[in-house]
Amino acid sequence: MKIFKDFTFEAAHKLPLVPQDHKCFNLHGHSFRVRIYVEGNINEMGWVMDFADIKLLCEPIIDVLDHSYLNNQSRTCYKNQCYCN
Repeated sequence: MKIFKDFTFEAAHKLPLVPQDHKCFNLHGHSFRVRIYVEGNINEMGWVMDFADIKLLCEPIIDVLDHSYLNNQSRTCYKNQCYCN
């Protein structure tokens, strides 16, 4: 069985390699949606995974990205999971 949980965050970036007259050359922001899938067998509770546990695992990463400037983020690992920090 496969389940999913959606997360959202807001962040800004710019595309410095496009021509200066391109609209994305300037700093601008987006609303991002991330969907996390978990697949596995149903446990004795009738669940694949507790949604609260998915949130506990993902929220620290989302918190780093939320309202950040993505061009300043670098690759980092959190509990052996790599993400942008």
